[in-house]
Amino acid sequence: MTRVRERDITLIDGRTLHVYESGKRSSRFPIIWHHGTPNTGPPPEPLMRAAKKAGLRWVAFDRPGYGGSSRHEGRTVGSIASDVEQLADALGLERFAVFGHSGGGPHALACAASMPGRVAAVAISGGLAPLALADGDAGLDRERWFDGMGPVGSASLGAALDGADAKRAHEDAADDGIDFTGRDWAALAGAWGWLGTVAAAGVAGGLDGLIDDDLAYVTPWGVDLSRITAPTLLAHGVNDRVVPIAHARWLVDALPNATLWEVAGEGHISALADDDRGAAAAVRWLADAVEADDA
Repeated sequence: MTRVRERDITLIDGRTLHVYESGKRSSRFPIIWHHGTPNTGPPPEPLMRAAKKAGLRWVAFDRPGYGGSSRHEGRTVGSIASDVEQLADALGLERFAVFGHSGGGPHALACAASMPGRVAAVAISGGLAPLALADGDAGLDRERWFDGMGPVGSASLGAALDGADAKRAHEDAADDGIDFTGRDWAALAGAWGWLGTVAAAGVAGGLDGLIDDDLAYVTPWGVDLSRITAPTLLAHGVNDRVVPIAHARWLVDALPNATLWEVAGEGHISALADDDRGAAAAVRWLADAVEADDA
């Protein structure tokens, strides 16, 4: 098993960011992992071998409000980029790739937009698109943003649209349901059952991280997607009921240099486990993109 090193970084505003590193610093190109909601941020165990074989290594962190990272109340999707820039500076990362799953997708895109000279490539699996809150906004219109989303996610994110108090009240009253497909549950019975561990850890310290995430997803991101120059891969299950495929189809048109892999028959978790277009294949794609960037 690859050893994971942990440390805390003090950010310029005094907050703590809890950081993880794996692999040899001297010989492997870094990928910064952006976790989903509600998770903590250790690098993805099911992808350790794929990264090592591809000559890559993982760097990761607990998003504010999760695990060992201080809460940043009122944070936006875009504000995460500043935290990651400070992380990269502290670890001496001049160039890196980013990989985001689910709610980590928007945050990975924020980093690519904010640091186009440092982000070499982007991979997103099951990531959200921005929500157009008014006519003319750069985002997916509300009807399509929610269309195909299961009842649990629709209710949760709908509550976030009504503000922080409504969102917290919803979570206090909510049960533990989730909009997974049968294929998702099958994937969770295998290697991707690791996600259950980080999800449990994500709420062990309270609901602040989850609430702040969902508020950030449905309010203006503060991210100019047109600034993303890095090649970007969007891999998305066609049958995803947590984040519907419409999100990826909007993003591939909005991003300057994007490729979309539609993973037929798969959902939010099972798309990660797909042999041909799953997360391990996305890691190999990142390695190829990084190599092309260096050429």
